[in-house]
Amino acid sequence: MRKLFFSILSIACICGCADSGDRQPLFAADLSDADYDPAVWSVDANGVISATADQAIWSTVTYENFELELEFKNDNCTNSGVVIYCTDKKDWIPNAVEIQIADDYCDHFGASASTGSCGAVYGHLAPSAFQLVKKPGEWNEMKITAQGKSIKVALNGEQIIDMDMSLWTSGTTNPDGSEIPSWLPKPYAELPARGYIGFQGKHGDALIWFRNITIREL
Repeated sequence: MRKLFFSILSIACICGCADSGDRQPLFAADLSDADYDPAVWSVDANGVISATADQAIWSTVTYENFELELEFKNDNCTNSGVVIYCTDKKDWIPNAVEIQIADDYCDHFGASASTGSCGAVYGHLAPSAFQLVKKPGEWNEMKITAQGKSIKVALNGEQIIDMDMSLWTSGTTNPDGSEIPSWLPKPYAELPARGYIGFQGKHGDALIWFRNITIREL
């Protein structure tokens, strides 16, 4: 009876107790499983991917409930982003959540934390700390944890975003009263919590580099 009890318990844990899978690369080393324009995006011998134009590179499958880890390196005045929960790759800006990547040391981004600072949920929630991002030319670590309407972001080891998307019931005004950019009219409370993952390419004259992009489904 005791043996049977533990056998049943073991089966139950296999079916319901485990809350995560193994961490896997988001893209194959040769990007063969990615959706991208090879005239824009490339990967070097060290696994660093970069772009020559403002086009995104996408996963070919959708994800929900995951931890996404990556490293990125900015150029002077980089303005890029990590896109999650995307439901329309061709019109992703209003149909996704963007975690901002930016060179906070560039005058263009201001002198204090905003919804355009590095690590922000772009246009919706400013990071709790400013200039945690390293200066251009140095590698940074970012971790995005997405579970349903909950989004958490850590930059270089410090959590700076803890968002409950269900509180964003307006497409014009954030919960703190600040204005949402007009090109982001869909309330986050109404966005599906599942979608493609993407990375924004070169924006303006500034480059962006990514490497060691891995995902663990929760």
